[in-house]
Amino acid sequence: MIRFDCDYVEGAHPAILERMTETNMEQTAGYGEDAYCESARQKIRAACGAPDAAVHFLVGGTQANLTVIAAALRPHQGVLCAATGHINVHETGAVEAAGHKVLGLPHTDGRITAAQVAAYVESHYADSAFEHIAQPGMVYISHPTEFGTLYSLKELEALSAVCRERGLPLFLDGARLGYGLAAGDVTLGDLARLCDVFYIGGTKCGALFGEAVVITDPALQKDFRYHIKQRGGMLAKGRLLGIQFDALFTDDRYRRVTAGAVEQALRVREAFARRGVEMYIDSPTNQQFPILTRAQRAWLERDFALSHWQTLDGGRDVMRVCTSWATREENLQKLLAAIAAMPEG
Repeated sequence: MIRFDCDYVEGAHPAILERMTETNMEQTAGYGEDAYCESARQKIRAACGAPDAAVHFLVGGTQANLTVIAAALRPHQGVLCAATGHINVHETGAVEAAGHKVLGLPHTDGRITAAQVAAYVESHYADSAFEHIAQPGMVYISHPTEFGTLYSLKELEALSAVCRERGLPLFLDGARLGYGLAAGDVTLGDLARLCDVFYIGGTKCGALFGEAVVITDPALQKDFRYHIKQRGGMLAKGRLLGIQFDALFTDDRYRRVTAGAVEQALRVREAFARRGVEMYIDSPTNQQFPILTRAQRAWLERDFALSHWQTLDGGRDVMRVCTSWATREENLQKLLAAIAAMPEG
């Protein structure tokens, strides 16, 4: 079985494993206070054009989301996000278990707008009982979204402006950020300029595990390590995270390995288009969402693991096909051949 169901089924980029092996028996300080973590921080700051940013390494996306949101919010506040946002549907209520309500908004292909944020805040304070309702205290977005879609630079600038006008930190979930950077017009420098905090995904983008949280707002930087520790996110052998991000941010590796996956995904989309298969979402990134008949789905799932996304009327299913930094060309060719040979609708 060849897996195209998600983008974290492989281990790590060989350059990371090589560095881990080379440094395996070294003795270093713990908890992210080693030279490898510091080197990775400096490289990330340089890539973001943000010399004063705080950079922290956490093991995974849920830990990053929970820790950032819990650190930023007061007890009476909630976080605005798309109703499809990862914190709202795929993290087992982690944010709400920490005491903060997730305030889901209607979305367009996974995205929310500056106008929606402004309208929600205005509506909140227009209610005479606003003190009885969770106060909007932060905005969370993902780039790419759960649908593989991207915020344009113009959309991100508008969201940033609205958030700053209303005193709401803007937090960007970058679990798949490498694929978004490769496919869109937003750069790391833009994120550092427009977001108060964001993270650079490693787990799905070439690392064995780990996310790099970048905090540009000085108010959110204060005491953040206390929050990491309290939320169980502080790795004793922190250098394992630093080594990985140091390798990913050497020789432009982070961009190069994720750009290849986007190119492969677009070839998958073209193969489906040649067979007349409609896409559920117009995704420019490494996630593609073909609408398949049951016969077509069964044909592909004989040899390939795909992710079921949604059931539609008429005996059709939306399936997710993911490429990744590790997708082998020979496996991609097998998938493309199977798409070309699959039955008609």
